[in-house]
Amino acid sequence: MEGLDLVNLFVGIGLSEVKAKETAKNSNVSANLKSCINAASSVSSGETSKAHGMLLYHIATKIKPQISMQIPLLSCYVAEGKIDSELRLNAAMDYLISNPLGDVDIKAFEESCGVGVVVTPEQIEQEVEKVIKKYQAELVEKRYRFNVGPLMSEVRNNLKWGDGKVIKSEIELQVLSLLGPKTEADLAPPPKVEKIAKPKVAKPTSSNKENLEVDSDSASTITELMKKVQFHKPGENFKTDGYVITEKTMDLLKEHLKITGGQVRTRFPPEPNGILHIGHAKAININFGYAAANDGVCFLRYDDTNPEKEEEKFFVGIKDMVEWLGYKPYQITHSSDNFDQLYEWAKGLIKKGLAYVCHQKAEEMKGFNPVPSPWRERPVDESLQLFEDMKNGLFEEGAATLRMKVTLEEGKLDPVAYRIKYVAHHRTGDRWCIYPTYDYTHCLCDSIEHITHSLCTKEFQSRRSSYYWLCNALDIYCPVQWEYGRLNVYYTVVSKRKIAKLITEKIVHDWDDPRLFTLTALRRRGFPAEAINNFCAGMGVTGAQMGVDPQKLEAVVKDTLDLTAPRSMVVLAPLKVTITNFPFDGPTSIEVPDFPKEVQRGSHSVTLDRVIYIDRSDFREVEEKGYRRLTKGQAVGLRYAGLVISLENIKKDASGQVVELEVKCTSSATCQEKPKAFIHWVSNPMFVEVRLYERLFQHQNPEDTNEVPGGFLSDINPHSLSVVEAAADKSISGAKVYDKFQFERVGYFSVDPDSTEGKLIFNRTVMLKEDAGKS
Repeated sequence: MEGLDLVNLFVGIGLSEVKAKETAKNSNVSANLKSCINAASSVSSGETSKAHGMLLYHIATKIKPQISMQIPLLSCYVAEGKIDSELRLNAAMDYLISNPLGDVDIKAFEESCGVGVVVTPEQIEQEVEKVIKKYQAELVEKRYRFNVGPLMSEVRNNLKWGDGKVIKSEIELQVLSLLGPKTEADLAPPPKVEKIAKPKVAKPTSSNKENLEVDSDSASTITELMKKVQFHKPGENFKTDGYVITEKTMDLLKEHLKITGGQVRTRFPPEPNGILHIGHAKAININFGYAAANDGVCFLRYDDTNPEKEEEKFFVGIKDMVEWLGYKPYQITHSSDNFDQLYEWAKGLIKKGLAYVCHQKAEEMKGFNPVPSPWRERPVDESLQLFEDMKNGLFEEGAATLRMKVTLEEGKLDPVAYRIKYVAHHRTGDRWCIYPTYDYTHCLCDSIEHITHSLCTKEFQSRRSSYYWLCNALDIYCPVQWEYGRLNVYYTVVSKRKIAKLITEKIVHDWDDPRLFTLTALRRRGFPAEAINNFCAGMGVTGAQMGVDPQKLEAVVKDTLDLTAPRSMVVLAPLKVTITNFPFDGPTSIEVPDFPKEVQRGSHSVTLDRVIYIDRSDFREVEEKGYRRLTKGQAVGLRYAGLVISLENIKKDASGQVVELEVKCTSSATCQEKPKAFIHWVSNPMFVEVRLYERLFQHQNPEDTNEVPGGFLSDINPHSLSVVEAAADKSISGAKVYDKFQFERVGYFSVDPDSTEGKLIFNRTVMLKEDAGKS
């Protein structure tokens, strides 16, 4: 039955023509609905009523694949009038999904969905009376502004199978009886409550709600956000969409719950062949954050199955960054911990006829339509022996692989489980010359560690079926894989290969160059871990891939540093200024607050002398419209000094460059005209190196050849780094590596690890937003 026949069939049960046509286009839903109608017709000779038709449609659209075989049972109960509401129908499906195997216990099934239970109008009236009496005082006080929603919920809780419409009507009737008709005051609009708008950190570039959709509007931390995510409960894996149930599933889940005690278990499984980047920060926060939000644990597992690219500095760096973000792994494990077990399981697959040794070259297996392996049906004993030969080093690299007999969602046929690599492993040495692949290793290590929620980015969705297939093929506990959208930041690259290229081409210095978006680079630039975590919380948890401008991250960094970074005065482009009528006999000390808006948080002393330094940008020899700082005809105030200076004389060198200003000062308290601006300054300064960073790339997507035809290396911003010698107040002389400051009127800066005892080096973290005319 197709096309018009299907539409007519669906219209016959009460669907509108538009809805019927939409349903007919969906092969899965239309097949389900046909089954529902056929089953209902077998027990009902008359036409299907619209009420029954809507319930059948509900079955067709809401039933999970794990219990699709129960469509006839549900449909018959609907047709016979035993299940007469969505409430009962949802309860019936919940019961079936909780008991997915074996024959249905009809008695327990009917009890679960209230078959035969009748709630009379009298019962509803009595229950509503009780609830109204309970809230009577508040109802009288708030009258019709009282939210009756909780009343409805309370009555429904006590009368589970009561008709919702009847309950709502009875509540409205009894409220009217208590309060009387609405008065003019009741009808007047409620007083407006000022809402503080929360800025959204970023919007996804595309929409995908397949697995999860939790935005960040009411969550300021990752823990708050992850408490809202609707994942399955431990041990209820079988209730999730797409989960494959076998005869052993329920027993394996019972054993799993005995081992874990129902505890949530997640894992962060990076490859130790590069440094973590901003995208990994989201993964870390989601995995560790979900565990923390549910009193669970999170493993840090190194996926160390590719020894030729793995280095000790990457192992150390990964752990470093996880801990820097504030997380402590429950256990630190390695995929290599399980090499022996993985090898035994591989032999088990071969014995079951589910894996074979293949001699196709790598290039022959690439693409979506590769030539099928001529060795796919190789005898089991032969594959076992050849696999043993692979392990014993009797083949050259690339001469043989072990492949699994499964097709991925993306169409990839028979993914490789083991390949030959004559490279020593950092932990197992030369013991192995065959190493398992990600497709083989990942789910099995999840099973060994009894992970409850295998959380990964969306690109791994195509591997979900092989994940479930492999665990079930080996008759071992199968976790649930959930996918979320990965985070991409514009104007950068995060590929390990491309960052390595930037380093070898000497465009950046190393993996922690502050122009990169690796986590070590962001820490070095001065981004607080708290800001990165809050930024990730601001992303929400959705299935959509995120594309974010770096300014969004910088805004969160700025908000964090505004609360935590003490203020100091540093002049990036020093210009000498001599106060000719300096009002003190010698240098004087001024107490300056660390946080001007919160003076109680402490202060530091700065020196004021007759020679000070101001920033060159705070002086104009030629007046310009809108310029508010020092000119020949315009005085300017000195922050915290209580002085206003006006220009007397300009000194220049032989090339005409201004080298010194001579000014006179007056007290700001007695100054007749308040200056338009107060500028920062230093006196008797120390000199520091300041590294000013800009975006490394000029285009939003440097890897997109449509945007950058010459490739990402041709898109480098030549002004991404400039170094200046700045004059700083000596109050920062004791600063330590990673200490952060706001250089007043300039930006936020962090002490760089290159600093020495005799020379402090600062990295600009983010600039302040300043009005050039006012500052």
